[in-house]
This record gives sequence, C-alpha cells and structure tokens, in this order.
Amino acid sequence: MLEQLLIFTRGGLVLWSSCRAFGNALKGSPIDALIRSCLLEERSADSSFSHESYTLKWAFHNELGLVFVAVYQRILHLLYVDDLLSSVRQEFSAVYDPKRTVYNDFDETFRQLQMEAEARVEEMKKLKQSGRAPPVQSKKGGGGQRALTGSQRNGTKKGSSGGSTKDDSDGDTGNGRLVSNGVENGAKGSNKSPVHSKGKENDAPDTGAFDVNKLMMRSKTGKKSDVDKKSGPTKGQPKKAVKKKRVWDDAPKEEPKLDFTDEKGDEGMEREVAVIRGESMMDKEEVISSESEGEEEDEVEGAKPGAKKKGWFASMFKSIAGNNSLEKADLQPALKALKDRLMTKNVAEEIAEKLCESVANSLEGKKLGSFTRISSTVQTAMEEALLRILTPRRSIDILRDVHAAKEQGRPYVVVFVGVNGVGKSTNLAKVAYWLLQHDVSVTLAACDTFRSGAVEQLRTHARRLQIPIFEKGYEKDPAIVAKEAIQEAAHNKSDVVLVDTAGRMQKLADLSTVANARLIDGILLTKFDTIDDKVGAALSMVYVSGAPVMFVGCGQSYTDLKKLNVKSIVKTLLK
Repeated sequence: MLEQLLIFTRGGLVLWSSCRAFGNALKGSPIDALIRSCLLEERSADSSFSHESYTLKWAFHNELGLVFVAVYQRILHLLYVDDLLSSVRQEFSAVYDPKRTVYNDFDETFRQLQMEAEARVEEMKKLKQSGRAPPVQSKKGGGGQRALTGSQRNGTKKGSSGGSTKDDSDGDTGNGRLVSNGVENGAKGSNKSPVHSKGKENDAPDTGAFDVNKLMMRSKTGKKSDVDKKSGPTKGQPKKAVKKKRVWDDAPKEEPKLDFTDEKGDEGMEREVAVIRGESMMDKEEVISSESEGEEEDEVEGAKPGAKKKGWFASMFKSIAGNNSLEKADLQPALKALKDRLMTKNVAEEIAEKLCESVANSLEGKKLGSFTRISSTVQTAMEEALLRILTPRRSIDILRDVHAAKEQGRPYVVVFVGVNGVGKSTNLAKVAYWLLQHDVSVTLAACDTFRSGAVEQLRTHARRLQIPIFEKGYEKDPAIVAKEAIQEAAHNKSDVVLVDTAGRMQKLADLSTVANARLIDGILLTKFDTIDDKVGAALSMVYVSGAPVMFVGCGQSYTDLKKLNVKSIVKTLLK
C-alpha cells in the first residue's frame, strides 16, 4: 500500500499530499532525508532511496520546478509506483498555477490515477500468467489519457515500441563502492570480455598475443618479431640510467655518511624545530589564476592561425536551440563527452555515469533561450552539481570544535584511518604542526602496533615537534592503547589527541558492534601534489562517503598542508 505521494516545489513549498497529516504519518522524516541525502547531493540518478522502513521514488518536472515523491513500505514491491508518478506528473502539470498553493480538488484525480495504475499492473500479471507477452510501455507514457483503456493508451503513447527504458536497466547501480579506480575498472572490464588462458579461448581460433602461425611466417621471411624487438634496445634509443652503487668500504670523504640517525641531541633538536617554524599552508588563501578563464570562448570563423583556441566542450557541439524543451536524446551527445572527460580526470566510471544521469534529470523538460547551446547548458549544470557535492554541508572548523571540547573538560580526539602506505603518520604530523601554530597542545597516540617501525616513526615526529607521545610498543590491543592515551591526555590537560592506526581495508562499519556505527567524519587527501590534473579521486571519495575534504597534503614538510579549493577542483575537472 502506498503510504504517501507528495508534490512540492524545488523551493520547498508543499502543494499537495495524499496524506493530509503527512508530518505525523511517516516516522523518521523520510522526505527530509531524501532531500538532504539524495537530491541535494546530486544522487537523483538512483532508482530509489531507502530510509529506515521506507522506500522512496521520485520524478521531476524541471520546466515548472516541481518534485513528485512516492513513499511506501520497504517490504512491499509496488510495481505501479513508477507509472503512477508519471501519471500524476502529467495530470498535475496540466492544472498547476504558480499563484495557487492549495489543490484540494486533486484528491479525486489522484484516486482515479491510482486505481488505473493498479489495474494496469494486474492486467500485466494476468498476461504473464497466460503466457502472452505484455505490451511494452515507454517512460513518457504515464496515465494522462484516462478516457482510454490500458491497451489503447499503450498504442497511442509516443515511442511505445522503442523497447525497454533506462530505468529498467539501471536498477542495481545505486550501490556505491569505495575502491580504487584501477580495481573497479578492472572488475568491470572482466565482466565484458571472455576469459582467456594463455592467449586462447574455448572453441576459438588461436589469435592470442603469441600466435604460432605469425611467428613461423616471421621466421620464414626473416623479419624480426615483436618479441625479439622488445628483448634489447634498438639503435638510437638511450640506455636506461643505472643506479649508482654505494661504496661501502674506503668511501671518499666527500661522500655523505650512511648513518642517517639524529645525533643532534636536545639542543640540536631545538635549533631544527626553530628552522621548520614556517607558516602552514592551511592559513594561506590560495589564489586561482584567471589566465585560462577565456579558454572556453568560441573561435570566430575565419580567425587567423595562432588565435585563442576554443575549449574542448564548445568545439564539439555547435547546435543552437531556442525555446525548445530539452529531451534526454538531445542531451546524450554532450553528456557522453562530459562523462569521458571526467573519466580522464580519474573519476570512477560508475560515479561519472551517475553524475551525468543526475544532470540529465535536472535538465529534462527545461526550455532553452534563443541562441543557447545545449553543450554550454549541460556544462553549467554539471559545474553547479560538482560545486554542491564538494562544498561541505556542515562546519569543518576543527579549531572551534577543539575549544568547545576544552570547555567541556575533555580532549578532542582525531583518529587517522586508511589503507597501507597512504601517508597517515606523515600527515598526522602535519596536522599536529598546524595545531601547534594555533596554540593548541597536542598528544600523539602510537596505536599502529602492527607495522614494524611505526612507533619509531611517530616517536621521531614527536621529538622533532617537541610534543608528548603515548606508546606501549607492538603486539598490543590498539583500542586499549588509544583509551589509555586519551585518559593520559585528559590527566595532563592536553587539548587534542591524534591517534595513529594501522592500515586496513575494512570500513569502520564492518567491525562495529552497534547498529548506527560512526563512519568517516572527514577526508584528508594525501600526496595531492603527485596527481597533476587527475583530481577526480577527490570527487569519487566525497561522492561515495558523503564526508567533506578537511585537509590536503601536498608535500613532505610540516607546512605542506592546505585546504581544498573547491572552485579550483571543479575548474580542473571541466577544463
């Protein structure tokens, strides 16, 4: 049974509801959760949204700025919901007036539409049971023409013979995975291609990488095979640089010493700390260069060689539309090019596809002004979507939270988690250095009791920064070490405890014993200076986890920690 169908504007004004007391009828405010977690986060490409015991589905009317949401119990499988949403969308749009705020006369229309949708589903079930093929319905059909029967209406729908719709094929694309792009793309590729063994496939000709017939032909003609070419360097190619060997015995005096341990003592450490007392990049405002702002301008026909080139996006589509309603077919060429561009910037394919689908849903039905390109409209919509995703939805002022915890008489605890080798300990030291610059006392907790050398590494950072460290060696329970470190910090009136952990692949929810596990609160992007313009990993992580980027590590020194410039990231993704 349908719990509720709600119609409201994009501004939040509720126009009509099938349940009069909609504020009290549904538990847990599923509509608010849908807006907050799905629509505002550009996840409208998902087929449905689950919240507590409810499942929600939605439809848009972008030209009028209306949103239609259906809510029903998760345990039920209501097959008529999509058809009902389309019918309600068509009927309500016909009577919608921006000056009206009450539509009590729509109750009877809705009941009629619901009965017709249920009747169509029952008819399809009977056809399936009898072995007859059910009629194919298009996505645009809906239930607008109520004077016709179900079979007659299917015959009059536009594009009813066009096969299945996109919603039918994308039912399982809503489950995101926080995996690396290489693993994810590899998994997808393996589903599309057959499995080969030693260059051969079952019942297939020998067309692998090592074709025996080709090698025999090459040997007869006397030509050098590709394998032989790869075996040695060709003429004109520079030889690979050989690493210079260290001289262990009788080393010359000018050679640097091999012992890299610190022998400066306490006085030397004070001088070294004084040297690294530079201003952290977190407290500096990054200025975006405006040199390439005009790169997307159109190229004038007949321009001289050497003139400014037009952007990649504007150069591909020159179609101009005026006062025409956009359809998904019109948007597909621009969205395809935009998806490919995002993937070249290291955005995961699944996420790029969902973003493009979400942009298509937000533009479908809108009217273009005169001399307006579809490509520029799509790019503007994508830019706004990326800004909404990457901009934090809550305050990420750690210093304010630290002072709030201090007033409550407890230390502020930050736990660093992540896979092996991402730079947790190094960036933990950067965060500690930034906190010290703001007169915040810090204690380090060495809870990586698994990796060899982890405690010594954190001990070195603590000695250089002259801050206390709580450690209990290796092969100890990390949770117990962290608990005792927090107690010790509270006893010593320390403001912040930074907890270092071992690298693990599990997510936090996998090992939690409570129902509502606490997941990631924020993201620290490490080694950001090594990715050039492939910044799509930042978008992928924020989209999957929903957590904001709080710090960006961009070097090896303690000052190399800065904030994420959202506008700069969006500009890089779309340039």
